[in-house]
Amino acid sequence: MSKADIGLIGLAVMGQNLVLNMADHGFKVAVYNRSPDKTNNFLAGEAADKPIIGTFSLEELVDSLETPRKVMLMVKAGEVVDLFIDQLVPLLDDGDIIIDGGNSLYIDSTRRTHALKEKGILFIGTGVSGGEEGARHGPSIMPGGNPLAWDSVKPIFQSISAHVDQEPCCDWVGDEGAGHYVKMVHNGIEYGDMQLISEAYQLMREGLKMTPEECHQVFAEWNKGVLDSYLIEITADILTFKDSDGSPLIDKILDAAGQKGTGKWTGINSLEMGVPLTLITESVYARCLSALKEERITASKIYPRKPAITENDKKTVLEAIHDALYASKIISYTQGYMLMKEAAKAYSWDLNYGGIALMWRGGCIIRSTFLGEIKRAFDEAPDLQNLLQDGFFEQAIKKAEANWREAIIFGIKQSIPTPALSSALAFFDGYRSETVSANMIQAQRDYFGAHTYERVDAPRGERFHTDWIQSGGHISSTSYEV
Repeated sequence: MSKADIGLIGLAVMGQNLVLNMADHGFKVAVYNRSPDKTNNFLAGEAADKPIIGTFSLEELVDSLETPRKVMLMVKAGEVVDLFIDQLVPLLDDGDIIIDGGNSLYIDSTRRTHALKEKGILFIGTGVSGGEEGARHGPSIMPGGNPLAWDSVKPIFQSISAHVDQEPCCDWVGDEGAGHYVKMVHNGIEYGDMQLISEAYQLMREGLKMTPEECHQVFAEWNKGVLDSYLIEITADILTFKDSDGSPLIDKILDAAGQKGTGKWTGINSLEMGVPLTLITESVYARCLSALKEERITASKIYPRKPAITENDKKTVLEAIHDALYASKIISYTQGYMLMKEAAKAYSWDLNYGGIALMWRGGCIIRSTFLGEIKRAFDEAPDLQNLLQDGFFEQAIKKAEANWREAIIFGIKQSIPTPALSSALAFFDGYRSETVSANMIQAQRDYFGAHTYERVDAPRGERFHTDWIQSGGHISSTSYEV
């Protein structure tokens, strides 16, 4: 019997769907799961009559593979990945490849790349986005790690990935943990997009007193224009789904959001890098605040909402919400790309920013028409400093700005929280301001801690300290961070 092209460990939903996808594209796949029953059930079910081999030990899995052996892990991120790697290494030969397709932290992928290289094993840490549907029919795949492994897995990954304009939504991202880093930023943007949409939804429901069906019609219409995206599409679908009693299911779902940590990783990394990822971080905090359901119920009785009584033209307000959502989405991607550019400098990664946008155009959760403009922007100017400096996005923001402000004002008057929409606008106002209030912060830091400051009438980098309280002291702090 001929050997398999690739082996996959972990037959949860994502693992099973990736295996079926590979088999549909002509690749022979060997599978292993710690629970033999899951393997048997899979082989007797959807995997029946497909080029899929069931194995019941890691030794059997490895022996079933063509060389160089390629073993893909679709298991829980963290310690479980390391446990499987430790068991696989003694069974593999120099030049064999281990692929981690889970939601691993990029730091772990960097560590694994170097540790396995010392043992002669090639490692790839790859982000896979698109959920169950994407895994089955074409995900976005973001591989990074040891570049020597890419040629061996490229035919498989690019065949099973989503395609846009006949181009695969998969390409080599960069060395070490670059693949999982880009996936982390993707997930952070996903957090931001979801929060922005939920705020727009709440402005409709509570501010404009619209029914789920009316909201559905708006989102469905928006999905035909500049907001065309997977998340807008599924939002429209969700709003039409009925519970068993015929009422809208959305109204039965508790308003306490969960999270698995990837958005938090993005926020933490942005603080470490000194990149103002305000919208994404605020989206993480919004989920944390939503989880305080019981406290919010108590507070709602202490501080009842008092919406302003205004005569609102629904069409005008909806146009404002649309533009606020679009402009804020631009800010979300702008911040994500700022973080990736800073990481590329810090870790010496050669990231293809236009290529990343292409990888996100199909298959993944944040796929949207919008990404085509990001790809174009970086194709035209590979050294583009910031998306807000591209002509297309400049015009889009200028066109949306007035309505962006009106939507937030509407939310304030109606006592409806808009943390992501508002933080996006605050970032924009800060970014486009030649002068901000940081001079006062520097004066305060120098006053109480002698941290020094720079002057507008002196070269950048020259430090000054003032004896603010006339104590005669002229000694400044040795640490200075911007």
